[in-house]
Amino acid sequence: MVLMKSRRLLRPLIAAALLVSGLASAQETSIVVASTTSTEQSGLFGHLLPQFTKETGIAVRVVALGTGQALDMGRRGDADAVLVHDTVAEEKFVAEGFGLKRMPVMYNDFVLVGPKADPAKVQGKDVGAGLLKIKAAAQPFVSRGDKSGTHAAELRYWKQAGIDVAAAKPEGYRECGCGMGPALNMASSMNGYVLADRGTWLAFKNRGELAILVEGDQRLFNPYGVIVVNPARHPHVKLAAAQRFADWLVSPAGKAAIASYKIGGEQLFFPNS
Repeated sequence: MVLMKSRRLLRPLIAAALLVSGLASAQETSIVVASTTSTEQSGLFGHLLPQFTKETGIAVRVVALGTGQALDMGRRGDADAVLVHDTVAEEKFVAEGFGLKRMPVMYNDFVLVGPKADPAKVQGKDVGAGLLKIKAAAQPFVSRGDKSGTHAAELRYWKQAGIDVAAAKPEGYRECGCGMGPALNMASSMNGYVLADRGTWLAFKNRGELAILVEGDQRLFNPYGVIVVNPARHPHVKLAAAQRFADWLVSPAGKAAIASYKIGGEQLFFPNS
């Protein structure tokens, strides 16, 4: 009688223990990745993540932001890993102790997009010369203005051309504070110029009169890296699952998945691990 009563008392405790164990297991098999809008809006994650989850059982929730904001998420411990494209900012993130190691994953390139009629006559391979012509012609130019990797690259190209847009913005310069897709939409509606990553451009449908006008400049190289957030800073980081995600991206399976993502037969990203 006493034994049966003890068993009845133990059942709720056992059930609670199993529930806690199940929740812990579920938490360990899901991670948060802070990444750029370009990887999300290009459709790359929609292609990659089902393959990763099928192979590992780990679910990934992506928070798509500009690179600066994604790295800030990592600094706060709100993400388990970051996948971004601003090498200087990424190396600083690691040097400050917020990330374990930057692992090169893939690359594509930036392109300068504008109206097919090209009123500023920028078409060619020199991004700096193109920006100078846009300024001289006082043509509309849409900047992401969101501290993203693309925004950082754009500011770098203006500076290399001898123009400090922070001190004096060219006539027609517009900051949208938005992701790559909305910036392209804004440029399309204004029939203006915009710097875009090739992946998002290829996935973009609302092109209107826009076309690629400047490409092929070596300075337009656009590398992406993955960094696992440092658990010494944020002990709640799911280190094992996040590291498995990073390692998968640079594994033969991950590289094959990246290389196989194409739109209209054109490859969007190239593995460089």
